Amino acid sequence: MAGNTYGNVYKLTTFGESHGEAIGGVIDGCPPGISIDFDAIQKELIRRKPGQSAIVTQRKENDEVQFLSGIFEGKTTGTPIGFIIPNTNQKSADYSHIKDVYRPSHADYVYEQKYGIRDYRGGGRSSARETASRVVAGAIAKQILPDIKINAFVSSVGDIFIDKPYQALDFSLTESNPVRCPDLDTAAKMEEYIRQIRKEGDTVGGTITCVIQNVPVGLGEPVFDKLHAELGKAMLSINAVKGFEYGSGFCGAKMKGSEHNDAFNPDGTTKTNLSGGIQGGISNGMDIYFRVAFKPVATLIQEYDALDNMGNIVKMQGKGRHDPCVVPRAVPIVESMAAMVIADFYYLNNIFK
Repeated sequence: MAGNTYGNVYKLTTFGESHGEAIGGVIDGCPPGISIDFDAIQKELIRRKPGQSAIVTQRKENDEVQFLSGIFEGKTTGTPIGFIIPNTNQKSADYSHIKDVYRPSHADYVYEQKYGIRDYRGGGRSSARETASRVVAGAIAKQILPDIKINAFVSSVGDIFIDKPYQALDFSLTESNPVRCPDLDTAAKMEEYIRQIRKEGDTVGGTITCVIQNVPVGLGEPVFDKLHAELGKAMLSINAVKGFEYGSGFCGAKMKGSEHNDAFNPDGTTKTNLSGGIQGGISNGMDIYFRVAFKPVATLIQEYDALDNMGNIVKMQGKGRHDPCVVPRAVPIVESMAAMVIADFYYLNNIFK
């Protein structure tokens, strides 16, 4: 299986399966002498871990990272940083009923067709549990670039949207509720809706907005390695993501050029920011902001049609512990992937200066 590494200079390779002994990763390209805040890394993992509230999967994992290399006396050595996160609460028996069945909108069928074998326990390598390793790498990337601020939040669940621009929001409120929405009135509506969906045995999708501030001018490498293209690739690599837009996004397609152009101020900043902080694939110093769309979780705790390995359509029902809405737990994953992209381009930019 290829495609387990992300990055050019700041690189992460992940390994492991949902129900294996552990998941983990190797971070390459991290410079030496960086003081590591281990508590900050663990805090990020806690934001992503299962079982953290009543509206997410109740799988209980401590998600305690163990570093194996690349850090000595609290500082990075410049050598590869190896780490593992043990799996401690697998319930593989919950998945025995899908051993010979392919669930709709899961990776079951394509994995078996491509590789001739699949780990049906929790989805194996296709499980979103793999993203915990990304959070470790993202947390370290944030510490490499402390002046750059990355804030993601849930901006919609189903058809419930925040109706305010991000500039009107207080990001410090994002962690004050289980939905991770900084608009508290909207958060309450979202939470109630997720609870209702869960009772029905169904699932729901939503969107996450991410804002990156204090980015220097000049990050991004045209033509094929544009900054927004790499952000898009990073976000679309996250499980359940179905869409990505930055700046004015699809709304910009409805506008005239006279409406959409970001007029300059004398200091090089712009009066508006419909470009989303990126022009010509290069950061322009303004806020970078983008939105990521997540589909509803495919596993339903209600009866539905599936395909078995003999070509029969069969009835089945999801078992085990699943999220009715994956979006709240995906907030730190979006931040982590954004941090890795920015760190990668930051060091790439310095190499060519």
